[in-house]
Amino acid sequence: MDRTSWPLPCGTFSANLGATMAYVRASQYLLPTWKEDPADADIPSHRLMLRAGMIRPLAAGIYTYLPLAWRALRKIEAIIREEMDAIGGCEIHMPMVHPAELWAKTGRLLDFGPQLVRFRDRAGRDMVLGPTHEEVVTDLARREIQSWRQLPLMLYQIQTKFRDEPRSRGGLVRVREFTMKDAYSFHESFEDLDRYYPQVYQAYLNIFRRCGLAPLPVEADPGLMGGSGSHEFMLLNEHGEDTLVQCERGDYAANREGAVAVKDADEGERERPLEKVATPNCYTIDAVASFLGVPKRKTAKAVFYRGKGELVFVVIRGDLEVNETKLARAVGTTDLAPATEADIAAVGAVPGYASPIGIRGDGVKVVVDDSIPKARNLVAGANREGWHLRNVNFPRDFSADIVADVAMARDGDRCPRCGGTLRVKRGIELGHIFKLGTKYSEALGATFLDREGRPRPLIMGCYGIGTGRLLAAVIERHHDDQGIIWPASVAPFHVFVAVLNPDRPDHATFAVRVAECLDRAGLEVLVDDRERTAGEKFHDAKLLGIPVLVVIGPRALAQGEVDLERRRDGARRKVPAEPDALAHGVYDLLRAESS
Repeated sequence: MDRTSWPLPCGTFSANLGATMAYVRASQYLLPTWKEDPADADIPSHRLMLRAGMIRPLAAGIYTYLPLAWRALRKIEAIIREEMDAIGGCEIHMPMVHPAELWAKTGRLLDFGPQLVRFRDRAGRDMVLGPTHEEVVTDLARREIQSWRQLPLMLYQIQTKFRDEPRSRGGLVRVREFTMKDAYSFHESFEDLDRYYPQVYQAYLNIFRRCGLAPLPVEADPGLMGGSGSHEFMLLNEHGEDTLVQCERGDYAANREGAVAVKDADEGERERPLEKVATPNCYTIDAVASFLGVPKRKTAKAVFYRGKGELVFVVIRGDLEVNETKLARAVGTTDLAPATEADIAAVGAVPGYASPIGIRGDGVKVVVDDSIPKARNLVAGANREGWHLRNVNFPRDFSADIVADVAMARDGDRCPRCGGTLRVKRGIELGHIFKLGTKYSEALGATFLDREGRPRPLIMGCYGIGTGRLLAAVIERHHDDQGIIWPASVAPFHVFVAVLNPDRPDHATFAVRVAECLDRAGLEVLVDDRERTAGEKFHDAKLLGIPVLVVIGPRALAQGEVDLERRRDGARRKVPAEPDALAHGVYDLLRAESS
């Protein structure tokens, strides 16, 4: 049977790894499996990738991909390329080393902080290692796009990035060096970007579905990327590094960094006169509320941060917590750090008893959470040790430079869409898409001539997927206590052939016939011909998680049959010990697996 007559559509299960495919002998393959869990791996994907011989650490957050992982990663990348090409993407490859002047023009040379690795080349030019490529691709567009007739245009790459993360964890979930598919679209209008954005959104859903995942799209904060709109694609997972908020009714989901919730108003309550009250040794909201016998939601909490050249004084309802991402966006800086007691005292406030009433204005920016205008007659500090004020009301008693939502959404809060209950969950971010607008094109002078011949800044979108993280997420979703359970679409191999007696010539010869037949059928085969016990081979078959196990042993061959087993559900069948019949049996199991 040759490949042209075989009914298996190769793209159903995997991307083609090349024009020729050949089975692999485990005895000639780098497959360093471990029997025991590594002590320093804290999530399933990290443990299993180490045990299955897929990755090895070089330094903190820096890994070598071994052959098994590299095969799976190439299949993920091929799926990504197919979906990006289907929406008009053009693949390019940009440098990893960038001139620092590009980053200085966009303001991110400083804003990116210590995650951005800086150095000087031998000529003394300031350079950076690229953690992302908005600056570089915008510079390319500035040089190459002149007219609206060239738009829209989508460019993408799959390339290495480096971010000096302070704390790498979870194997490939959070690393310092990583591979990313980053894509950038260019448009003549915001309306055109709005039309194109849903195509990328759907392409992302297609990619994750084809990798065996069902992500939850959530609204997200653009963060350092900037722009007007953003979505993340989350895999719900208790080990995830991200926190998200989801309505139980399913009509709202958002990254907790940008999630909003309903804040109840004190309807009908009249403002009462200010009243000073003694509160000895009450330095916290809990202590004040308990001492005065009021709920925490009837207090006003003061939280201080040191920003760029100023003190940021946040006033928020006492039962809420400050969301620092929202706060940074509200004040227009990412450079926020907790203020010291000396910082607080310098503006006339008393730590533990701070109040917005009477704060000196120079060098202080007062940010009021939008819960405060909805509240009445709150208890707040009096800027005097041992004293608080009752019946504080905004804006009667104090003013604000900014009124904004800077509160963290909580489990049990009410949904802003339907009033349902919000639940806080953990997740792994699979991908992130942004409507960048003109942030980078204006900063770098990337313009085009519109239909009237006038120069205008390019409108941009940005779309990213971390391929290594996606590989880890597939394992997080598809595993059991014994090992990985690969979806057929991204499995490093389709078939694991366990030869129980490789030293017997008839068994070895039959294994070769089986492997060659499956190879001609378009299937990828790993033949375990190592001199190991049957138990060790079965252990590795479970650990590696290849979709179909073929067992070649003396009992089955003596009966003229071969045993097949599907990894996902343990479904077994016997087929005649004849290569073509075996190929049909494997195909049937894979077809059921893919469906």
